[in-house]
Amino acid sequence: MLPFLSRLTAFSALTLSLLAGPAPTAWAQSKAPSRFMTDSLDRYIERGMRQWQIPGLSVVVIKNGKVVVSKGYGVRAVGKSEPVDANTLFMIASNTKLFTGTALAKLEDDKKLSLNDRVDKYLPGFRLYDSVTTRLVTVRDLMGHHFGTKTFQGDFTFWDSDLSRQEIVQRMRLLKPSGQFRKDYGYCNAGFVAAGLVIPAVTGGTSWDDYVQQNFLQPLGMSNTYTGTAGFEKRANIALPYSNTFGPLTPMPFDHIDNIGPCGSMVSSVNDLAKWMQFQLDSGRYQGKQVMSWAALRKTRDPNTLLSTRKSSALPTHYMTYGLGVFSADYAGSQVFWHTGGATGFVSNVCFVPEEQLGIAILTNNDNQSFFEALRYQILDSYLGVPYTNRSAAYLPGARTGDQETYAAVAKLQKRVAQKKKLPLALDAYTGQFSHPLFGPISIAKQGKQLLVSFSNHPNLTATLDYMDGQEFRATYSNPTYGIFPAVFKVEGQRVASVEMRINPFIEYDSYLFSRL
Repeated sequence: MLPFLSRLTAFSALTLSLLAGPAPTAWAQSKAPSRFMTDSLDRYIERGMRQWQIPGLSVVVIKNGKVVVSKGYGVRAVGKSEPVDANTLFMIASNTKLFTGTALAKLEDDKKLSLNDRVDKYLPGFRLYDSVTTRLVTVRDLMGHHFGTKTFQGDFTFWDSDLSRQEIVQRMRLLKPSGQFRKDYGYCNAGFVAAGLVIPAVTGGTSWDDYVQQNFLQPLGMSNTYTGTAGFEKRANIALPYSNTFGPLTPMPFDHIDNIGPCGSMVSSVNDLAKWMQFQLDSGRYQGKQVMSWAALRKTRDPNTLLSTRKSSALPTHYMTYGLGVFSADYAGSQVFWHTGGATGFVSNVCFVPEEQLGIAILTNNDNQSFFEALRYQILDSYLGVPYTNRSAAYLPGARTGDQETYAAVAKLQKRVAQKKKLPLALDAYTGQFSHPLFGPISIAKQGKQLLVSFSNHPNLTATLDYMDGQEFRATYSNPTYGIFPAVFKVEGQRVASVEMRINPFIEYDSYLFSRL
């Protein structure tokens, strides 16, 4: 497997139980920030962007109810002069999840449902892989990442596909778990898609998109935030997506992922996310108005899943939990809530520390870098009294080593192709229809001296196969996000029986075995 930056970037950390007493603003005691924020922030970001090859970045920091930093750095598109500013739009991907979790918590507060209700009460016919789990799974479980499936399992099938939300949820029954329900953690995007479908079921038809718009975006004045990616590339003041995962920094196609909306389709700017964090930091209030009760908002932060109970060797943390779309941990003695997000060409994070009345959001347009996380920790260090350590410098050597390993692996595949070895079978023998139980069918056809793979439910995705040796071809996907990997055919006698294909673990870790129809 080639090195990569995961859409889920989470470090081991400690979580304290959420206090059941007054709202955070009643007990917050602020520390004075170090001089980093006033003397070094700009230089740190500009240097980090050069080192990590990030075209554009925007950041907002809130402290004690006020925006103390809100600005952009770099450019929206390589080779052009339009600068990133605090209103530049980026895909925020999995930072969408807390909007979904907050929506379900509000619906419980409004007596429309209970988070502990069985899912099939609202989604008749809902099924997971085994009947016991199906009978037990609750609305809360949908957002807990503890179905026992692997992290990102099924995302090759669902991501950038033309499957509807209903079809995605229906296919969840085909996700065979490798772990135990409510015990083993595996980050599951499809669970949040199902959670989004509960909303119209209990509201008389109001979609997830409309519910989030009406109950959060409008009351908070987030007029530059959108629940979907449709039309994103046509909006003004947008950052374009880039990646250098498999080679030089390259423009990437825009993801079209509205079908998985409740888990990751939102688009926003740091100016708008400042309003979302002010709402979080003021116990559900915004500009003096109670948008949502504190009792309901607090439920989004209660731990549903225990992730770690071990002290980090790199960070001042000990435990980590997951609530309804938000991670929770301790950091230098304060309770921190955050989430990261990754889509093609974009990674982001949103973080808030109620005890310190501190909020941080960082949006970037290169998906193959850890600077977006290093910067968050650097700002946390500054405000929480952690002695200065250059987090970016600490992460950079390992990232560069990983990149070089990836580039070397790609070059090795190219060298095998360049040897132009003789195929063991005629090229036509590898063509035909193949299928995977979850993904569905793919078609392999001859294209000159290559093979061309077309993927059902992914109308914009193809892969060219170039012969290397044995029964292995190099698969180069038309969307660079998916990467360059071996495709391995299995031959029984003179008949090709199957082909195993893998993609960038940024999307899904496991390979898929497609059997000949």
